[in-house]
Amino acid sequence: MLWCALYLPDLPLQVFTRGRSDAAPLAILDGHPRRRVVAADPAAMARGVEPGIGRASALAIAPELCLIDRQPALEHAALVDIATWAGRFTPAISLAAPNAVLLEVEACLRLFGGLAPLSRQIIREIEELGFLARLAIAQTPLAARWLARFGSDDDASAPLAGRLDALPLIALAEGAPVGPDSLDLLTGTGHATLGEVRRLPRHGLARRHAQAVTNAIDRAYGHIPDPYPWFQPPERYLSRLPLPTPSDQVETLLFAARRLLAGLAGWLDARQAGIERFTLVLEFERNSRAPEAPFEIVLGTLSRDMQRCQLLAREHLNRTPLPAPVDALRLTADEPRLLAPPDGDLFHGNDGQHGDPDLLLATLRARLGDRAVRCLAPQPDHRPEKAWRWVEPQHPEGCRPLPSPLPPSPRPLWLLPEPRPIPAPPPWTLLTGPERIESGWWDGPEATVCRDYFVARSQDGCLAWVFRDRAAPHGWYLHGHFA
Repeated sequence: MLWCALYLPDLPLQVFTRGRSDAAPLAILDGHPRRRVVAADPAAMARGVEPGIGRASALAIAPELCLIDRQPALEHAALVDIATWAGRFTPAISLAAPNAVLLEVEACLRLFGGLAPLSRQIIREIEELGFLARLAIAQTPLAARWLARFGSDDDASAPLAGRLDALPLIALAEGAPVGPDSLDLLTGTGHATLGEVRRLPRHGLARRHAQAVTNAIDRAYGHIPDPYPWFQPPERYLSRLPLPTPSDQVETLLFAARRLLAGLAGWLDARQAGIERFTLVLEFERNSRAPEAPFEIVLGTLSRDMQRCQLLAREHLNRTPLPAPVDALRLTADEPRLLAPPDGDLFHGNDGQHGDPDLLLATLRARLGDRAVRCLAPQPDHRPEKAWRWVEPQHPEGCRPLPSPLPPSPRPLWLLPEPRPIPAPPPWTLLTGPERIESGWWDGPEATVCRDYFVARSQDGCLAWVFRDRAAPHGWYLHGHFA
């Protein structure tokens, strides 16, 4: 087996910084009652704020510093998001709390062109999620985790023992039940690396209650099994991204939405599926008392194209005024369906000249509103004004065949909203007809029609559709135009 470990060194900070594009100084606080900085972004560290200093000292150094309490729940949710996204590379994934994700990648190397291309793609795409991670490859999960955190850039094809022997002694506390007492014991005897500890007599460590050290070394070096529980991706995608500071700027919200959509893309790729719609929810700051605003974004077709999702999300956000600054974004999607691979030309492919009518329709609905864009569908009724109806775009009822075909008589493209009276007899030349239409009695006397229709040519050469009402007073009416 071959394991890939993704170690996130600043996860308490990244759960907040991934949702912003500015460089305002930010630091994360932890500890009670003495509150200290546990992580700081580059802007804060450039001002002298470093992990370990107290809250008062940090504000004295940088008064404009933004301080946020650490959120362990958000950190765990971020690991779940990363594991869900990583399903696009391999189904064998394990969480290594509090700040790592493990992927078993040996079976998928040929799919991605080898170990080096796969590693580059993982690092590149996890940055699209808004995370900075360190990656290491090893034959055991614990070794990969140690190398990702404490190792330098080394050759993954080198012998595992040589790569691990150079790691510092503190690595034993990462992912293994090795306590501070055992580390102090080893340090006190003058040992500094795992290689030195590995050469110690095992019976001596056992007498000193350091059996956990030998177990951890055996797990990492592959001498004993090291099973991890497999991660089960959720059936319904749900991801939430808090903003460091509330914002009502559309570009800031779109930047955060792109992070969420990158995770959605991985969830869909793992299933080789697409969706027809998803929901983007804006959570406003608490003191505004504004209810959260959900946007149901319809893609117009079954798709997992994130550029389409970003375009439609932008249209929705630009169209809707925000009642208050946004504190967090939430994205939900369900009902993924298997998506067939796109058809392509062997030599030229689709250059996009044919356009995408589904995307155009979805963009118009996002920009103008759902009620502003509708489609016409035929309806089985002989009355011309009742032979059509409004339907929602892509509504399945609009594609159903009619239960009974209408007569193949000519019908004009343009119907008047109401038939318009014309002189009797009509001053136009009658070309074809009459076509008698008697229908609608089941809707009452007002809806009943009894007419004789003709195709007529007007004095200026246009074709019109006229009829004579067979009911008293037998008037003539213009009902539509052919051209």
